[in-house]
Amino acid sequence: MATATLSSTELLSPRDFVAAPALLSRVWQHADAEAYTRWLATSHYENFHVVSFLLPKELHQDFYNVYAYCRWADDLGDEIGDPVESRRLLEWWGTELDRMYAGEASHPVFVALQGTAKRYGIPKQPFADLLKAFLQDQVVTRYNTWEELREYCVYSANPVGHLVLYLCGYSDTRRQNLSDATCTGLQLANFWQDVTVDLGKDRVYLPLELLANHGYTVEELFARKFDQRFASLMQEAVVRAREYFATGYPLTKMVNRRLAVDLELFSRGGMCILDKIEQQGYNVLTSRPKVTKLERVRLLISAVASAAFSERVAA
Repeated sequence: MATATLSSTELLSPRDFVAAPALLSRVWQHADAEAYTRWLATSHYENFHVVSFLLPKELHQDFYNVYAYCRWADDLGDEIGDPVESRRLLEWWGTELDRMYAGEASHPVFVALQGTAKRYGIPKQPFADLLKAFLQDQVVTRYNTWEELREYCVYSANPVGHLVLYLCGYSDTRRQNLSDATCTGLQLANFWQDVTVDLGKDRVYLPLELLANHGYTVEELFARKFDQRFASLMQEAVVRAREYFATGYPLTKMVNRRLAVDLELFSRGGMCILDKIEQQGYNVLTSRPKVTKLERVRLLISAVASAAFSERVAA
């Protein structure tokens, strides 16, 4: 196993890793760096195991490397517990990204990632855009309009789709635009699923103009007040997310079948969350909608079947 050269003291989550000076100053060999990103990707989030299963084996390590970058940025933004320290660490992470593109990678994630970026011609921009979103999270906790929220998704979600496309050999604007719609839909579905989770972080992703249009206040949101006004605004929010999924869906017919399964799975998973919200009367304030394991299996089967029997469309 690739992790054989690493000890338990080296296999640490980002939050623990940054508190270990010896690991930050260590000279990481490429094999050990890849072992670290593989461990980080496969020891968390069972969804990643599903994606890995569907992807060609030769792409697994590259996806681990990209995932590790995203996971580090996410954890530095959300798991540190101090916005000031998170900003400092995210800015340091951006400096490490610059160093990688200058050929001076030293952190294990970047030692592993630099070969992936070079091999697939991935530019720095999508990686840098993600950091912009995580930095924004430290200072912005409310969004006044739908356009402000969409702009946030441009940095928080859409770069992930671009990275996946690069890894699968696609770099054209047409596919990226369709991917943007799907990724924005997924981001919105996750926001609507996690309304109460985000309230615990003092974050409100439902646009304030949406609340105002339905006569509902932020104070009532934090009080978890569910009534017809909230149901109506959530219904509108669900419709908005569905529109993004519909816009991005043609992408599933413009990529190879293996990637098409992944895209189908993500889209169907996001739509399933929206269905769950609708089924519980749009009350996400007292019950967080969840997709069961059995439902995930059904989604996977449906995604495989759809990709297998659909016709490919030329770019």
